Amino acid sequence: LTSPHGQRAVSLQERQMEMLRERIKGLEMKIVEMIRNSQENVAIADRLHRWTRALLLTADPAALPAVLVGDLKHQFLIPQAAIRVWGVDPAHAALPCAAPVSDDAKSFADSLAMPYCGVNAGFEAIKWLDDAGTVASVALIPLRSTKATFGLLVLGSPDPTRYAAEMGTEFLMRIGEIAGAALSRLLPAARG
Repeated sequence: LTSPHGQRAVSLQERQMEMLRERIKGLEMKIVEMIRNSQENVAIADRLHRWTRALLLTADPAALPAVLVGDLKHQFLIPQAAIRVWGVDPAHAALPCAAPVSDDAKSFADSLAMPYCGVNAGFEAIKWLDDAGTVASVALIPLRSTKATFGLLVLGSPDPTRYAAEMGTEFLMRIGEIAGAALSRLLPAARG
C-alpha cells in the first residue's frame, strides 16, 4: 500500500525529473546552436583568409581593384559589387575604379562611421553596379587609408534582407579595413 503522502512525493519527484529533462534538452539545443555558429564563423574566417591572401599575392597595384571585387564576390557569394577611389596617383587615373565621383558621394563616404546596410535608397553609388535596377539591399563600406576616406565599396543584392539595417557590421568593417589597406597602394606615396 502506498500512502497519499508517498504518492505526492513520487509525483513531485516525477515532476522534478521532467523539469530536469526539459532543462537538459534546452541546454543541448543551446550547445548545438553554439556549435553551428562556431562552424559558420570558421567558414567565414576561411573565406576572409582566402580573399585577403589573394589581395596580398597581387603584385600589380593596377590589378588590385579587379581582384578585390572579383574574389570578394566569389568568396562571399555577393551578387554585385563595385568600388570607386579618388585622389589616386596619376599612374592609376585611367582605372575604371578611378572614374569621377561627385563631391556628395565623397562627403557621404567620409560621413560613414560604420558601413551602411539597408534598402536601396537611390544612392549615387548604386549606379556603379552592373545591374543597379535589380538591387534591393546594399552595403556601403567606406575605404580609408591611415589618414582619410578615399573610396567606397558597394555590395548589392536583389534580396531585400541580405543587407538589413539591423545586421551587425563588424565583419563588413573588417572587409573595409582590408580593402582600404590594399587599395591605398593606388594613392600617391605621400598620401597613403
